[in-house]
Amino acid sequence: MKIGVPTETYPDEVRVALIPDTLPQLIKAGHQVHIQAGAGKAAGITDQAYTDKGATVVTDRAEVFKTADAIFQVRAFGANATEGKADLELMRPDQLIIGMFDPLSAADAVKQFAPTKATAFGMELMPRITRAQSMDVLSSMATVAGYKAVLMAAGESPRMFPMFMTAAGTITPAHVLIIGAGVAGLQAISTARRLGAVVHAYDVRPAVKEQIESLGAKFVEMELDAGDAQDKGGYAKDLGEDFIRKQRELMAKVVAESHIVISTAAIPGKKSPVIVTADMVKGMMPGSVIVDLAAERGGNCELTQADKRVVEHGVTILGPTNLAATVPYHASQMYAKNLVTFLKELIDKEGKLNLDMENECIRDTMLTRNGEVVNDRIKELLGATA
Repeated sequence: MKIGVPTETYPDEVRVALIPDTLPQLIKAGHQVHIQAGAGKAAGITDQAYTDKGATVVTDRAEVFKTADAIFQVRAFGANATEGKADLELMRPDQLIIGMFDPLSAADAVKQFAPTKATAFGMELMPRITRAQSMDVLSSMATVAGYKAVLMAAGESPRMFPMFMTAAGTITPAHVLIIGAGVAGLQAISTARRLGAVVHAYDVRPAVKEQIESLGAKFVEMELDAGDAQDKGGYAKDLGEDFIRKQRELMAKVVAESHIVISTAAIPGKKSPVIVTADMVKGMMPGSVIVDLAAERGGNCELTQADKRVVEHGVTILGPTNLAATVPYHASQMYAKNLVTFLKELIDKEGKLNLDMENECIRDTMLTRNGEVVNDRIKELLGATA
């Protein structure tokens, strides 16, 4: 199979879908890899580094698409709606396009993609099952985002995180609140604890209490009936406005006592729940910092503005929407490993392409095939009959 990696065209997207270290196993398996010139430059990877590992560097983007059986991208059409549209005319029937499509928020883009007759795989739809963990791009990127969110907060805060015993007296540790204990939240807990902060964490799922406490944080107990707080895929569910209202009432005191709040509560394809209200922000100590990782879909904080630094009532609110890209080398490393592992699912023991629809990793991520939208979740969003 010939694998093509074009440069990313989404503004400020500096990740790349393959890194040189992933190439030897692809080439050993008999694949050829064509990289568009400059594809890894923004992530600190030179064209020479790719050629040294056996890839062919191609100058022309159209040539990458023309020769490739499979295209690896970070942001495919849908996750790159404006610039990515130009790539549609470069695709051909039965070509595999593997990347992030943001399909739950951009179902119409999937419908526009279908007429290319290319077979699209949206990696965001990877099922959250044990055997799929090594292919879970959302978890990989959330790991990076959770780590970097704490560093952003530390950079903005007027406080140091750890407790220090100094000749000038004792410096008390910062108090950090993590809202949401998914992959990003757990990584944020771990990072904040390593920096020496006192960490509290809250999640609607009582089952994560043990995970939170195992990382050295204190679980915030609230007398709320969350019921079934996650879907069968392991993602958070929308619990309704009445639940959110009660949650806010109980959350206000915890937020007021925190110097740093990092919120990660997102529901795939839906508006993020507002957990931290403007009144809560007003009640926080001046100099406090909020890093809202749910900003892309509205934010968990009422005052969040996507990709902007907002200061209200002396509180700094950050709403990054592509935080993983601020650590492009290691984000690309993790993403590339996810894609290479997924490719192995598509290849049978004889080395031939086998799109086995009994394999849920293939079935659940496949968006289009033979000119049609084939994913049940996307068809439902489009109002089609499954």
